[in-house]
Amino acid sequence: MTGVPASAAGGTGRPAPGGKLGTAAVNQASLWNIANILTMVRLLLVPGFVVLMLADGGYDPAMRAWAWAAFAVAMITDVFDGHLARTYNLVTDFGKIADPIADKAIMGAALICLSSLGDLPWWVTGVILGRELGITLLRFVVIRYGVIPASRGGKMKTLAQGTAVGMYVLALTGPLATFRFWVMAVAVVLTVVTGLDYVRQAVVLRRAGLAEAAAAAALSQAAAADQTPSEAAEK
Repeated sequence: MTGVPASAAGGTGRPAPGGKLGTAAVNQASLWNIANILTMVRLLLVPGFVVLMLADGGYDPAMRAWAWAAFAVAMITDVFDGHLARTYNLVTDFGKIADPIADKAIMGAALICLSSLGDLPWWVTGVILGRELGITLLRFVVIRYGVIPASRGGKMKTLAQGTAVGMYVLALTGPLATFRFWVMAVAVVLTVVTGLDYVRQAVVLRRAGLAEAAAAAALSQAAAADQTPSEAAEK
């Protein structure tokens, strides 16, 4: 009993907006924001992309063009959903988990399809996917010490990968087919270089975290040693 009449809560007997129902409604509404919707659209595009990419044996130029369109939409929504979430404070636990999954799902699907069709060497797919999964695991390992920020090189890597993979998805011939080879080469180099830089940052972050923890433990031990017998007895 709160002592507040039902009429004071709106005259209907329902909980006030600040009550549990209001909080649940706000949390539910925050999940269905534009940033999360774009992330979900990107996830839904993955199976559609695979179907279009592999239609008619994977070599129908029209289907490959539609697959490229799906891939391009996924890459564009990847840029906008993160920006919208940070700008308008739409960050949610769902978005933190689903966004990186969606990013890696569409890129992984494209690379695996291209390699299975013989358009891209498997080692390229292995290097890119191995780097992405490895860095994701590394972030989780060192998260107790801090967060590894996204670097400018990482953004350039993402742009190069998206451009290169998009060009391979299209059925290009002639000079454009040669040009996409060099774009992919740049993407692979950036993938390796930025991956090594993330490893370096993780090592530095872990060492700093361990040093800080050791200093805090030493300070705590020193404070405990400085206690007088009477203070220790009182405790």
